[in-house]
Formats: sequence, C-alpha cells, structure tokens
Amino acid sequence: MNTEIDSILKKYKPGRRDELIPLMQEIQDVNGHLSEEAIVKIGNYIGLSTTKIYGLATFYDQFRFIPAGKIRVTVCNGTSCFLNGSKAVINAIRELTGLQPGQTARDGIFSYEIVTCMGGCNNGPVISINDEYYPYVKPEQIPELLNKLKFIIEND
Repeated sequence: MNTEIDSILKKYKPGRRDELIPLMQEIQDVNGHLSEEAIVKIGNYIGLSTTKIYGLATFYDQFRFIPAGKIRVTVCNGTSCFLNGSKAVINAIRELTGLQPGQTARDGIFSYEIVTCMGGCNNGPVISINDEYYPYVKPEQIPELLNKLKFIIEND
C-alpha cells in the first residue's frame, strides 16, 4: 500500500470532483506517474469509477502512466514547431535514445514524449528537458545536449 498516495488524498476532501485534476497532478508529481493503484485509490476517494478517472487522465497530455526517466524530454510538435523542423528533432531523439514517444529507457535515464503545443510558437521548435525550456532547437544539438545531461545524471 502506497502511503504517499494516502497522505496526498488526505489533503483533499472526499467526494470533491472539482479537485480531481489537482489531486492527480500532485500524485504524479510525487510518484512520477499515475499508477493503476493511484487511479483506483483516487476513484474510491472521489467517488468516480476508475474508467472515468483514466478517461480524464488520458484526455490531458500532462499525465503519464509509466514512470518518466531521470531525463524527461518533451518535444513540441504543434503547427508552428512542426513547420520549423520539430520532426527532425523528434527523429534525432528517437535515433539517439532508441525510444518511441511515451517510452522510458530500461536504465531509467531517458524518456520522451511529444505534445501538441508548449506555448512557444515564435521560438520553435521548442523542447523541454526536466521542465527547462530550449527554444530554436536544431537536430544537430540533440546528441550533445542529451549526452551532457546523461553525464550529469550518472555522475551525480
């Protein structure tokens, strides 16, 4: 039984559906993802079926169902970023990591995902790495950027 989930639930009033998204966000912030156990506990606490909780979570890009890597790369592939070359950035990440969007490497170092907009339309393509934003990213920058971060993580 995950006591972290239980302690987070206690911060919210039972049955309050209007607090569902902040509750899911907090659990994900602490655990790195929304596990099946978390979704069941949230449903029981709020009084919603797990199907509805999961349906809501899948509607929003921000929620993950598998643990993210220590280096979390998010690539914007919205219209502006796409027109400015995000596809080449995505391909560079895929080639370097061997991962498909939404996957986490077996060693837990990298994970990456693609989102439809990060709000940096004038600065595209935009990526974020562990919530730090990088504008005007070119595919040739990806190897150096990820290798530098991997070195930092492995030697931390």
